[in-house]
Amino acid sequence: MLTPEERERVRRAYHIEGKSVREISRTIGHSREAISAALTDDPMVGYRLTNPRHAPVFGPFRERVDELLSQNAQLPRKQRYTSPKIFEILRAEGYQGCESRIRQHIAGWNRTHKHEVFLPLEFDPGTDAQCDWGEAVAVINGERQTVQVFTMRLCYSRRTFVAAFPSQNQESFLYGHVLAFHHFRGVPHRISYDNLATAVKIAFDRRAKPGRPPGREQRAFQTFRSHYLFESHFCTVGINGAHEKGGVEHGVGFTRRQYLVPIPEVTSYEELNHLLLQRCLHDDERRVHRQPLAIGAAWQEEQPHLRPLPPFDYDCCEITTVRLTPYSQATYATNRYSVPVKRARREVTVKAYPFHVEILDGTTTLARHPRCYGSEQDLFDPFHYLALLEQRPGAFDYAKPLKAWRKDWPPSYHLLLHKLREKWPEGRGVQEFIRVLMLHQDYPSQLVEQAIEQALALGCVHLDGVEHCLHQLTEPVHQGAPLDLSGRPDLDTIGTQPIDLSRYDRLLKQSW
Repeated sequence: MLTPEERERVRRAYHIEGKSVREISRTIGHSREAISAALTDDPMVGYRLTNPRHAPVFGPFRERVDELLSQNAQLPRKQRYTSPKIFEILRAEGYQGCESRIRQHIAGWNRTHKHEVFLPLEFDPGTDAQCDWGEAVAVINGERQTVQVFTMRLCYSRRTFVAAFPSQNQESFLYGHVLAFHHFRGVPHRISYDNLATAVKIAFDRRAKPGRPPGREQRAFQTFRSHYLFESHFCTVGINGAHEKGGVEHGVGFTRRQYLVPIPEVTSYEELNHLLLQRCLHDDERRVHRQPLAIGAAWQEEQPHLRPLPPFDYDCCEITTVRLTPYSQATYATNRYSVPVKRARREVTVKAYPFHVEILDGTTTLARHPRCYGSEQDLFDPFHYLALLEQRPGAFDYAKPLKAWRKDWPPSYHLLLHKLREKWPEGRGVQEFIRVLMLHQDYPSQLVEQAIEQALALGCVHLDGVEHCLHQLTEPVHQGAPLDLSGRPDLDTIGTQPIDLSRYDRLLKQSW
């Protein structure tokens, strides 16, 4: 085989100097066949085997491996034949070679059989959007955790909406739609999904065979869809979803890389979603490759073609009826949420939203709590139990709903409680202090704290004293401007003249 330097000499001698193949062969010392090959072969094409190498050990099993690999196309993605499994099968059938030889053959087989071709897709303004879930990591309130990332993308303008949720439950899925529709200022005519469990319910596995549409949709999703009047499209079961909604699947990865790197550190999901929304808005300035307009400008063209938003939003929650526990708590998903003891009913309605839980008696809201995604947790609002503690002051030091709140009390609260107990040691002092705590239901915490500090400074260690200080803080006395008596000099002496006590004596004598 000629080296690159020798090949160059051959080509120069033949094409420039005009020498014959025989003369060049005699000069360079290579055969005429080698000289002819140097003049005709493509130098960019490497060496190729004319015939496959002889494989006395693996050769008899080659067709068997190809047969197993061909079956992978009909199997679920996570239950396909891998090289260790194929090696195990071949060993049972008499194969004496090594697993690396099987891996080498599989790599070559994949190069020749897994070449996919995709159709370029084009969408009209307002007609289509694509939706999917993804996962990412964020630090929320100092805790590193996995968050569920909801992504919706308009197909024409490529405008994207992203929001993070603690769970991929149905209420989060529907609420993500509502937030996206407000971000887009309209509803796309059709939304494509990748058979999300939160959106589609497959009754039996046999009804979801490759190449067939999925099973029936959940009733809640049907109700939601009819509220916003969009059509839903689910990618065909068993077919690569990238053919039907590859844009948003790429968008999920893009979101993780661009919006969530470095890992965001926030105090709450509200702050995280505000951050994601700002980055969505900033993405409007980006121009997608081969597109004439930036994303924001293209969305301005698309927005009039979207369906208008309905007059009111869909109530994205799960509703259930529960019976209160003896401790005035409503149980939902193994967690217990407190209800005011004065307004407690035997049965209440629980509405579970993505980030909070509401407890209602008919249409009257009894309580609202942040939603807990842990298990077997108690969520207390201490104000729900103050009325009961006023009746049972002996349980004050042991009341579980107050323990977490007491840790955050300012020093003035503890001082007030101490003085009230000294003044009324038989329980009345605790009752008076509980009545002071009830002021939090009508006034901001900072204002109540200032009133307690003023009452302590004035020595008014009781409820009336704290209420008086609150009244002064909320409705301060306004002193009027002094009267201008420059035009009435005759009135200047009024109020400054000396007091004549003899007039008082005459008044007393007349009254006798």
